[in-house]
Amino acid sequence: MTSKTKMRNNCFALPRGVNWCPVDIALRTLRDNLHAVCEPMKVSTLASEGYTLSQSINAKVSNPSFSNSAVDGYGFSGPTADGLNEYSLISGTAFAGSQYIGQIPQFHAIEIMTGAPLPPGVDSVVLSEDVTLDNGKLTFPGKLKKGSNVRLAGEDVSAGDLLFEKGHRLRPQDLALLVATDVKDVKVYKPLRVGVLSTGNEVREPYSSVKNDLDLAMIFDSNRPLLSSLISKWGCDVIDVGLEVDDVDKIRQKLNLAVENCDVLITTGGASAGRADYLSKLIQEEGTLFEWRIAVKPGRPLAMGLWRNMPIFGLPGNPVAAYVCTLIFFYPAMCTMSGSGWQEPQAFQVPANFKKTKLAGRREFLRAKLNKKGQVEVFRSEGSGRISGLSWSTGLVELPDKALEVSEGDNVKYIPYASFGI
Repeated sequence: MTSKTKMRNNCFALPRGVNWCPVDIALRTLRDNLHAVCEPMKVSTLASEGYTLSQSINAKVSNPSFSNSAVDGYGFSGPTADGLNEYSLISGTAFAGSQYIGQIPQFHAIEIMTGAPLPPGVDSVVLSEDVTLDNGKLTFPGKLKKGSNVRLAGEDVSAGDLLFEKGHRLRPQDLALLVATDVKDVKVYKPLRVGVLSTGNEVREPYSSVKNDLDLAMIFDSNRPLLSSLISKWGCDVIDVGLEVDDVDKIRQKLNLAVENCDVLITTGGASAGRADYLSKLIQEEGTLFEWRIAVKPGRPLAMGLWRNMPIFGLPGNPVAAYVCTLIFFYPAMCTMSGSGWQEPQAFQVPANFKKTKLAGRREFLRAKLNKKGQVEVFRSEGSGRISGLSWSTGLVELPDKALEVSEGDNVKYIPYASFGI
């Protein structure tokens, strides 16, 4: 960690007089108070995919580092004029991987292969299929510009050019550029350690057997696999804190365990203000709790807190609400704590293939996907327990806080899951 204090103790506090927190205020509060909490380290470029840069990177060498032929053909000094062009052919061939020794005189040409360095005196190349060879003479019709079919040294990247800024998360294609410009290692942030904890007397471990009729009132814990796999895709180290019943002492033990192993903790269940919401009560009594009643659907009871300076995101227990709140609230917070800075998902205006009457007061996120006509459809049900809607969907339709009447053909805001890096 960069410091023991990861955020101010009042970082989640709502403005005076605000009881139902609008989504925009919740996001702005997170953005203004969170910061990177991971220590930097050095890794080999070849093993750096998925890491976030803690230091900007510049090219060590140019790409390409030498001027070369982009095609198999014949090299000469250009340009050429209209009409038939004739050159004397020099014996020998310029091959990739070796430097041709010797000067190519004016009005002479040499056979050259793709990727071969340009011999001295060559600045243009004509394709093999465009020429005629006869008794040591090379002819071809038409006008060619100087530099045709040539890749100049540094035309992609020059030595010293900025490749990636601090905070960039390295992708597979980025490694190719780093290697091509001779960057052998990079400074990155260590992965954010995210703990995932499920709570609730009614929740049981996946695939556990039904032992008696009471088990019929139980549900499998789908939240931990859902959130763990999601967070892992974002390059974080996932710490499975497990599943716990609604017992204050046992939950306290889980929180203390998380502090020793995690940078931030995500919990599901027990985050509201009901009699059985032991998690929020415990954090309120022994930690620091800012219980946000977010004006969002699905979601609403979203507890933000600190336990011995470890941030806690207390998510709703329903899987759909937990998933949506993770995307909308935790994803940009996670990006900030990981060192890549606040990230807002890219959205698109897409014509609706549905009708909806929306009341004022809450921001709504509907599970959605694009059809073959380029319109956006929404899932048949808005229930937070309908997990099948997550599998069906490819993104979210975001409807504003105000009252709204959506008709077919109206443009709506569509956020593909790809905008969240998934």
